[in-house]
Parts: sequence; structure tokens; C-alpha cells
Amino acid sequence: MIYLDSAATSFQKPEAVSLAMEKALQSMSSPGRGGYPEAMRAADTLFECRSELAELFGAENPEQVVFTMNATHALNIAIKSLVQPGGRVVISGYEHNAVTRPLAAIKGVKTVVAAGPLFQPNMVVQAFDRCITPETSAVICNHVSNVFGFVQPVEAVGKLCRERGIPFIVDASQSAGMMPLDISVLGAAFIAMPGHKGLYGPQGTGVLICGGSMVAPLMEGGTGSVSIQQEMPDFLPDRLEAGTHNMPGISGLLEGVRFVRKNGSEEICQRERQLALRASEGLRRIPGVVVCGRRDLYAQTGVLSFLPEIMDVEEMGSELSDRSIAVRAGIHCAPLAHTTAGTLETGTVRISFSCFNTKDEVDTFLNAVDQILSKKRR
Repeated sequence: MIYLDSAATSFQKPEAVSLAMEKALQSMSSPGRGGYPEAMRAADTLFECRSELAELFGAENPEQVVFTMNATHALNIAIKSLVQPGGRVVISGYEHNAVTRPLAAIKGVKTVVAAGPLFQPNMVVQAFDRCITPETSAVICNHVSNVFGFVQPVEAVGKLCRERGIPFIVDASQSAGMMPLDISVLGAAFIAMPGHKGLYGPQGTGVLICGGSMVAPLMEGGTGSVSIQQEMPDFLPDRLEAGTHNMPGISGLLEGVRFVRKNGSEEICQRERQLALRASEGLRRIPGVVVCGRRDLYAQTGVLSFLPEIMDVEEMGSELSDRSIAVRAGIHCAPLAHTTAGTLETGTVRISFSCFNTKDEVDTFLNAVDQILSKKRR
């Protein structure tokens, strides 16, 4: 199989990830729940993973790193810590349902969309500048669109928020591990990310980097600390980590983070961009294909969407699957992004790369698309 759906989850992982998960199942219990070797081994691994993530994302202390089930879990914590009923929130035009649905669930929240055209970061900044007011409770912006790979100007948006004293939430679901990201530079209240995409960890892992804002637990329960009191601890990470940790997942995530740090986020992103550029150029040579992106991939990562003009995107996805090529077709859980880009009625076929993909795989994909459309024309 040729796997081109890493924007959903990275499928090929470093070998050390699965080995670490297996070892955790065999040698670890729950951290903070005992002084015996298996519990202490789990506690050490937990702290090592926090420390690696803190260094990678510019957190001053490992305690600012909170483990979650996924990025959606992390975003729910961030949003519900900052946004109260009746609040006003400014979001970009490319947000995922992991942002828009939690906001819709809070009674009376007014959500203002700072929409800018695709691959025009300066216009996105201008849109946020117009939309942020003193009444704004929070600003939310994803670093990279999961549909189009559009790199949004989070540094500039963060600067606007700092100047106006507005809390800033960054959704790094498509950039963590692939692009430099530093919470101390952004001045963000929270950065949310999954463990299973660009960090090459397993599914069921996520991370919330906390920048100092007040946090509200989504869940209450045991933490292994201050057990005599009935309120959740008032310190991180315990305040947000109720219940037993996913130690096999966190052990795998630790190895994924080490892989990223060893290979370098910028180097990984550059490799993915080169593959996306090769795919983009090839798709533009195929009659009846519309590519959603600039020819030079300015402000874009290794995520690329396209439209086959003579067939449904879901049909194209199915045809490619029949040829053992995995892509994503449809709305990608981001109807707002499609509304902003004008592709809501059709959706798109999305391909997305990891550092394990090759040029030969891109060429095989391009040949398959050409063959599918040629057959459709006959």
C-alpha cells in the first residue's frame, strides 16, 4: 500500500515506537500510584516524555505539558477554560470541527470568522486585526489547515493578541513535529496537538502545552496527588490529568518525539514539501484536475487537495483505494475551511505526506490518477 493520508494519522512509525509500547505493557504499571519498580519506571517515562515535549515546543517547565487522548480533547480543555457562555471568540476561516463544535456547544457564544483567502497570510492577519475587539474572550487559529496545508500566520496573530491582552489558542494538529513551534515566542495561552500525526506516536495520544492561563478540568478523578481533598489539584499537570495514564501510548510517543528531534522538524517539513510539489506539478499536467494550491507551494506544507472535474471526489478516493493508494476524500471534518475556500459543495481529494514517503510513490499515485480519469473519459 502507498499511504498518503498522514494528515489523518501517520501510519508508518519509527520501529522504536512499537517496541516501546510493547515494553511498557510488559514492564510498567501506573505512575504516581506506587513506589515499586513498575510504577517508578512508568513515572520516569512520563517525565521524560514531558521534558522532551517541553524542549521541543519552548515550554519553560515540563509541568506545562499535559497529556490528553488526542488534539480534540486538548482543544476542548483549552476552549472551555477560556470561553464562558455568552463570550465572543474570533477564529480563522480554516478551523476544524474540533474547534467549531466545542464553541457551538457553549451557550450564547458569538463566533466571528476572520476569513482570508487561501495562501494569503497577510490578508489573514488583516482579517484578525479587523475582528479582534476588546470584547473578545479568546482567539483561535490553526497553524496549518488540515484540508489545504495552508500555513497560517500564527506568529503575527499571536502578536495582535498580546498587544490587546487577548488569550490565544493555537491548534497545531497539522504542524507539531513538522514545523518549528515555540510557545514562548507565540505567547499563546495554549497549544494543542495530537501525538499520532507529525510526532509519529500512536493513536490515543495528545498534548496540551499550557502557557500560564487558568485551566478548567473537563474531568475529575484520581491523580495520585493530594488525594484527601475532593477538589482537583490546583497545579499542573495533575489538574488536567484525571485517571490512569496511557503508558503504552506515552512510551510510544516519547520515541516518536525523539525521532522528530533527531531528524529535525524543518528537515522533515522540507522533505514533505518537496513531495507535495512533485505531486502538485504532476497533477497540473493531467487534464481535468484542479489543484488547490500555488505552483510554488508558498505558505503550504506537505498537504495537498485537488478536484477531479469529471468525477466525484469520493469516487476518486475509492478508485485509488482499489489500487492500494490511501488518500482522504470529502470534507475532512472541516466544513468551515471548505466554505472559506469555496469547495464545500464538492469537497476535495487530499493527499498528505510523512517523512517515510518517496518520489516513486508520488509517481505511482500520479499515474493512477491519470489512468482513472482517462478511463472515465472513454
